[in-house]
Amino acid sequence: MKLFLIIGAAMSFLFVAIGAFGAHALAGRLEQTGYTATFETGVQYHMIHALAIIAVAVLTQHLSSHGLLHGAGWAFTAGIVIFSGSLYTLSLTGIRIFGAITPIGGLAFLIGWVLIIIAAIVE
Repeated sequence: MKLFLIIGAAMSFLFVAIGAFGAHALAGRLEQTGYTATFETGVQYHMIHALAIIAVAVLTQHLSSHGLLHGAGWAFTAGIVIFSGSLYTLSLTGIRIFGAITPIGGLAFLIGWVLIIIAAIVE
């Protein structure tokens, strides 16, 4: 589906931009606060799942389980926003409550992967 190709490409652009911003503009600040690893985890999961969204776009051309694949694409998108977004926000603000919502994003990632598994099985 073209929409997931666009979302995946936009998310990929953002992970490169956010990663570069963290590595260059925020490096000293993140080291001072001790949140460098937290920020890097957000970028890493962002990258993996942006590429997964692009994979969903490709898979819709090869599998007939479009509803399951669309669900996976939206789950990955939500996961990036919630998981990576909460880690970015925690890293920049130090407000620990953002760490409490991170697992919701992780659950969204897991749901996305399960939907792809199911889509492949029912094919």
